[in-house]
Amino acid sequence: MKVLHKDELQIAEGVLLKHLPKSLKVYGFLYGINRNKPSTLEIVVDKWPDFKVIICRPHPENKHALEFRKKVAYYSTDEQILRKMLTEEDAVDWSSSFLVGGLDVSHAPMLKEVSSEREVNNRCFTLVNLLYLPDSSHLLMPKVDSELESRISSLNLSHVDVVNKTWKFGGDEQGYNTIKNLISNFPSCCISDDQGQPVSWILVYDYCAMGMLYTLPEHRGKGYAKVLVGTMAKRLHAEGYPVYCFIEEDNVVSYRLFKNLGFTEDPSYRAAWFEFNF
Repeated sequence: MKVLHKDELQIAEGVLLKHLPKSLKVYGFLYGINRNKPSTLEIVVDKWPDFKVIICRPHPENKHALEFRKKVAYYSTDEQILRKMLTEEDAVDWSSSFLVGGLDVSHAPMLKEVSSEREVNNRCFTLVNLLYLPDSSHLLMPKVDSELESRISSLNLSHVDVVNKTWKFGGDEQGYNTIKNLISNFPSCCISDDQGQPVSWILVYDYCAMGMLYTLPEHRGKGYAKVLVGTMAKRLHAEGYPVYCFIEEDNVVSYRLFKNLGFTEDPSYRAAWFEFNF
């Protein structure tokens, strides 16, 4: 097992680019790290340079890691090598509580077996669809009149509280720290009311996926979400980011929204979020 450093991370990003969309989450993490976005992760591979498994995990020496929930992500083309890294090489800290996000659901039986051997409890947190936009020409951008366009801007730090209160996984200090980091370092987009307060917004996670799409209840039904997703997708493409999102499988409204805007999916791939030591 090897920890990757700066030049190697850039090479690994190029390798993962060839495995999209299944590698998107790890690719997104590396994309941010390689462009000097703050990160609490370290990246390890089974071997270098011809790796079969790449894992993003909390950096043991990063003093800011405790401010955020521990998260792990990986991309693997060989389940047996992945199993070996998780069992014999301690690629993750099984003594701590952590979340593995965006994993290939076909690996779920193996992960359950490995965690059971370690006497670590686990649960499937959620199943998701991965939707992505490989080319900006596929985007079916809705029409935006000049009045609405004038109310589109980016979020700022004065908006952290309102986003944290409405985020499904927020509402606490870790949520506040997460949103503050995202607004400070990654693209965001919002529509404001007459007083300049955001009423609808979308952010980009540190793995470069679009998320936290939300419209205040009293402002729904006006097509704001569609405008924000389209606007953000155009901006991300223009700036070179990957353009994708994970949508929980029971969120039919969001799934249809992204599909109607031209996003696509790989029908052979299902992703999941798993919790360990919860």
